[in-house]
Amino acid sequence: MQVVITGGAGFLGQRLARSLLKQGSLPDRSGQLQAISKITLVDVAAAAGFDDARIEQVTGDITEHALLERVITPQTAAVFHLAAIVSGQAEADFDLGMRINLDASRLLLERCRSCANVPRVIFTSSVAVFGGVLPAVVQDDTALNPQSSYGTQKAIAELLLNDYSRKGFVDGRVLRLPTISVRPGKPNQAASSFASGIIREPLNGQPAVCPVAPDVRLWLLSPRKVIASLIHGYTLPAEAFGKSRTVNLPGISVTVADMVAALERVAGKQVAARVEWVHDPAIDRIISSWPGAWDASRATALGFTGDAGFDDIVRAYMEDDLPAA
Repeated sequence: MQVVITGGAGFLGQRLARSLLKQGSLPDRSGQLQAISKITLVDVAAAAGFDDARIEQVTGDITEHALLERVITPQTAAVFHLAAIVSGQAEADFDLGMRINLDASRLLLERCRSCANVPRVIFTSSVAVFGGVLPAVVQDDTALNPQSSYGTQKAIAELLLNDYSRKGFVDGRVLRLPTISVRPGKPNQAASSFASGIIREPLNGQPAVCPVAPDVRLWLLSPRKVIASLIHGYTLPAEAFGKSRTVNLPGISVTVADMVAALERVAGKQVAARVEWVHDPAIDRIISSWPGAWDASRATALGFTGDAGFDDIVRAYMEDDLPAA
């Protein structure tokens, strides 16, 4: 079985690849397990630390036809489409966001269609597809009303994947991810970057700035659960999704104050005291337009699971990503 991961050099892409290598197999369209023979990581830069012969790395622009023709072939059974320009950067650079978040998604689907083998395509969407006046808990049938360019691009790509699946060109699955926390590494240009930074930086002995008010509520999921959800979403049979290929993944609803309190419980007052509150209106505007909770009962019925609580998310980061002292 041949697998493609776009955004393969990103932290989620690399973790997914390592999990798939360890797992060793995935079910085919008939449900029979097939050994993974190749995983192609596609990104603008190569990932580091892979020495497995099953890994192929391809660098370049995902909007280039020649690149897509090289990496997606009639032998490609699975595509995990993770490549994206993050929210803050997509808002600041409209053309770049449209090219990578929307145009590349359409071109990828067209390439899959031209191969005529109906690959499974897993697309990661976002809480940002919702916005405006929202209920306290967003429902499956809550109208999409994004309040950012990033959210708009993700919403259009969702609809495209559902339609390509309806037409039988691909076997698509849209997984709407909560905000991911705690991301390892350095801050990025995502509006939600602080949701990791206010935990990651203090645990690494560094100060952190929180740009939103303490009572701002976020819908969160740990990297561990994201990877588990991506693989589980792939393994489900097409008929399990019914008429909608889009699933709101489980998460936990916490305020930013709750997050810092959890950090204090797990790591102590001295660590939590490294968080400074400095309001940023631009970030606050984007984050406040996102839902703080959504109904994940459909996802739960499909077998997806979330984290037990934010204390567990903090501990998971410490176990998986905190550098050894």
